[in-house]
Amino acid sequence: VSAKNRAGALSTKLRAEMAPSGDVAATAVELKTQGNDALAAGQYAQACALYSRAIEIDDASHVLYSNRAMAHIKAESYGLAIADAERAIRLDPTYIKAYYRRGSANFALGKYRLALRDFKAVCKLRPNDRDARTKLRECEKAAKQLAFASAIESADDQKVSATLDVANILVDAAYDGPRLGDDGIVTDAFIDAMMERFRDQKLIHKKYVLQILLKVKELLDAECSLVDLAIPDEGHYTVCGDVHGQFYDLLHIFEINGRPSATNPYVFNGDFVDRGSFSLEVVTTLFALKASGAAIHLNRGNHETKNMSKIYGFEGEVRHKHDATVLALFHECFQGLPLACVIEKKVFVTHGGLSSDDGVTLDDVRAVDRGREPPDAGLMCDLLWSDPQAADGRSPSKRGVGLSFGPDVTKRFLEKNDLSLVVRSHEVRDQGYELEHGGLLVTVFSAPNYCDAMGNKGAFLHLDKGLEPKFTTYDAVPHPPVRPMAYASSPFGL
Repeated sequence: VSAKNRAGALSTKLRAEMAPSGDVAATAVELKTQGNDALAAGQYAQACALYSRAIEIDDASHVLYSNRAMAHIKAESYGLAIADAERAIRLDPTYIKAYYRRGSANFALGKYRLALRDFKAVCKLRPNDRDARTKLRECEKAAKQLAFASAIESADDQKVSATLDVANILVDAAYDGPRLGDDGIVTDAFIDAMMERFRDQKLIHKKYVLQILLKVKELLDAECSLVDLAIPDEGHYTVCGDVHGQFYDLLHIFEINGRPSATNPYVFNGDFVDRGSFSLEVVTTLFALKASGAAIHLNRGNHETKNMSKIYGFEGEVRHKHDATVLALFHECFQGLPLACVIEKKVFVTHGGLSSDDGVTLDDVRAVDRGREPPDAGLMCDLLWSDPQAADGRSPSKRGVGLSFGPDVTKRFLEKNDLSLVVRSHEVRDQGYELEHGGLLVTVFSAPNYCDAMGNKGAFLHLDKGLEPKFTTYDAVPHPPVRPMAYASSPFGL
């Protein structure tokens, strides 16, 4: 008898001894059933809460921890998912679903070798499980691609932007969309026509996408990792959070709030791409506005990265709609995106959150070497990945990357840098925004009914010279029948 089977038999005996009885056990089962229903309905926070109540009654149930791990995965709380899956595995080392869920969470974080471990374990426990073998092959493929890409990058630092000869790319005479001249100047008329073409689910020619990207790269390379912004005397700044490929909701924002202008400048605070299946249209529109000289500032989000876009759809979408050259140039531009901005020297805007170090200054953020893929730890990682928490202090991140930081951390950061407010995005909020940390921090999220499933509102905020945020909320608008993550290749249900 194998050690794993002996451990499984022992855990079964222990669970039987620790299990609640009678009405108490029935209550736990009912809570689990309600949690399953909430999970199936896309109500992930409610599912987690119901499973947690069931675990308070029966904390020896490997199934409850495994089910809660699945809810955490759906809510993108991969760190919590891994912790729950590991607890389920300790309770029953033979429980297949727990290995699936730990493997899926590690895959979502780009930790392919750890994911491999779990799917190899499933294949060993169930040699004929076709789904496990499919996931194992996907992990092996991703790990090899990552190793190959790293080897190529270290062997050849030459960028696609340095080798492109856009002038000699021919545009077929049958192309009936807007055109740019050889000078690449992006006009308002071009943007108008491009956005209408995108609305009709048509593309612009690859040549013009590349011209836009080359211009944007030039502009981004000239910016610092932190950019100072001033509010116009007779206007305000509009700050938007995650858009996540929801192009028709982006159009709605411009319809109700106006396009970027001298008196209505915008900050888009990262996560333009992934999840939604019109990510190419979203980011091309934002980049075209930037290239035209419109008053728009773009911060990097954690999804403007190679690993996330590989898993969550943007890579597959660009390859489907254009090709690998366009994708490579997008990633060059993503690496040039600033990590933060400061409005009127008082409002700090970054995608994720604050640092693990109390001593961080704005000059430290300015000095970050951002022209790369983000590391797994450090200031760049924290700015892209961290989240606020209600309790003081710092805690490990529920996501498995970055950290969670409390009101005292926010207060000290603001005081040290003579700031008044932190604006961040990165998380769904039911009303599209939330004031947190005693009003010192705002979360703003601009993708309504996120993934066609969450039922949340979208929001943006205005900041005038008084620096008091004023919020506008809105509902999702109809879009063509293309499901979220239609171009994602992952078999993990992320």
